[in-house]
Amino acid sequence: MNITQLKPHLIWHYFNQLCEIPRPSKHEQALVTHILKLAHTKNLDAFTDSAGNVIIRKPASKGRENATAIVMQSHLDMVPQKTDASTHDFFTDPIEPYIDGEWVTANGTTLGADNGIGVAAILAVMLSEDIEHGPLEALLTVDEEAGMGGATNLEAGVLNARLLLNLDTEEEGELYVGCAGGIDVNIAIPVEWEAIPDHYTALRLSVKDLKGGHSGIDIHKGLGNAVKLATRIALESRHDFPDLRISRFEGGTLRNAIPRNSEITVVLPKQQQEDFEDYVNAMTLLFRSELSAANDTVTADIHPQNNQSPSKCLTNESQLQLLNALYRCPNGVIKMSSIFDGVVETSNNLATVSLNEQSCAAQCLVRSSDNTAREKACALIQSVFSEANANVITDNAYPGWQPAPASPLLTTMQNVYKNTFGKDAKIQVIHAGLECGLLGQKYPEWDMISFGPTIRGAHSPDERVHIESVQLFWTYLLAALKKLSTPK
Repeated sequence: MNITQLKPHLIWHYFNQLCEIPRPSKHEQALVTHILKLAHTKNLDAFTDSAGNVIIRKPASKGRENATAIVMQSHLDMVPQKTDASTHDFFTDPIEPYIDGEWVTANGTTLGADNGIGVAAILAVMLSEDIEHGPLEALLTVDEEAGMGGATNLEAGVLNARLLLNLDTEEEGELYVGCAGGIDVNIAIPVEWEAIPDHYTALRLSVKDLKGGHSGIDIHKGLGNAVKLATRIALESRHDFPDLRISRFEGGTLRNAIPRNSEITVVLPKQQQEDFEDYVNAMTLLFRSELSAANDTVTADIHPQNNQSPSKCLTNESQLQLLNALYRCPNGVIKMSSIFDGVVETSNNLATVSLNEQSCAAQCLVRSSDNTAREKACALIQSVFSEANANVITDNAYPGWQPAPASPLLTTMQNVYKNTFGKDAKIQVIHAGLECGLLGQKYPEWDMISFGPTIRGAHSPDERVHIESVQLFWTYLLAALKKLSTPK
């Protein structure tokens, strides 16, 4: 069965089109062109703003012209993550979705349901001719996953709506009224090199096969971080292998994805190679035991680099400074919310590390629903890396979205859910960076809410969307548009 045969047909039809067009962050132009063409064939007012965001306007259904205008919002880009075995090129190859029982997933890559399902739903509404609604606008932003560039650079005054429906959350049956803010922490740790002693051998240590995941939504699950695990092996092994040195260290790919893979090239006396392999095998078993509660797994293996032997390695002092800093860097949940049960308030993701000639570059993404706590976490990270004489710069800060319990839109959306499904929706905040915080700064008069279908494994090759939840999400969206445009 092809996904276009699933219900609701309109959403899956447009989502399938999205899968065919490559759209990693900062490379959404082909999709933008496609969407503008679709809108213009329906004679809709559609254009891009100075930031590259797509804006579409659609007149109200007959008799609903006086309703409050609504803007539906989602982001166009997706996180490009793939399995080790995949040869997928995210800049040229289409995503290959397929049905797996109750879910739709992709062949070896992220699916892009985050936020492609939201985009597909908006296109379905804007391009259809038989849906009841008031005056509508669509805001399809670019560059959300790599720094929220589209929302940051959205111009004030371009949009006319007063209500915002953000379609970028990942649990059907929940209405989101707040989100965490975030900030990038960019670190450069100076390093010093020396020649590798004679009679040393070079080994490539690979830490891989972890689940990875969304650095906000999944940060509380206790999933393994490949950068942290590789650091532990290199640092803790020094008790038994004091002469071990590092000549290469690479790990992670994206600031908002929990790192799944990491590689270190180590050099040590040839006669210690077998013992070191045994040590890595023992550490692998330990890691698997530690990660079993999170249903995560890990592989750590060793391969000789006889044909690619490095000529230099870090000095002992430089290596200790680097590994100690990475070892002590906070990672995961820092504090849980005192307001919302089971919700993370503040976290950090040690996302990437890359060793070069002058320094080891590392990147963290700190998230928090409390600005003071966010700054405190940044100060903690800076303190850790200052002991390694690192240069630490914070960048790309974006605000959280503060809940508004008295929101008239929230009351209406709660009533619509109860009337549609016969049960209450759960009111929640999310430990992820929705664009609502930034959009609310540009349009402070907006009343906002966020909802979506059930998505699991976002930002990882395990990403999947629950088929039934997409139907429920669509039913709810149509009911909300009808209710919000009903003449009073």
